[in-house]
Amino acid sequence: MALDTHPSSPNGVVFFERRELDQLMRLYGRMVAAGEWRDYGIAGLADRAVFSIFRHAAEAPLYRVEKHPALSRKQGAWAVFGQGGQILKRGHELTQVLRLFEKGKFSVVD
Repeated sequence: MALDTHPSSPNGVVFFERRELDQLMRLYGRMVAAGEWRDYGIAGLADRAVFSIFRHAAEAPLYRVEKHPALSRKQGAWAVFGQGGQILKRGHELTQVLRLFEKGKFSVVD
């Protein structure tokens, strides 16, 4: 699997770098251990990479962490989207955006 994030990669796909996947998987592991999340999906698209988080595999994702390299100099390459498609947090660094999920800052509501 190529972990290239450059939009002009040979296969034309944006994907996460190894350190970014490591951060995402550490967060995912903590939330699975807490019983909040159950499944995830990763997609590499032509203009962005998407890490989707599910409570159940058959449902729509609870959250989507997206990397848009084209927006890196404007709004920031990273964004967290909620289930309804609203932007919950946007920023230039993945660490900054993932602070949304820190303990006590949010709760999952059924």
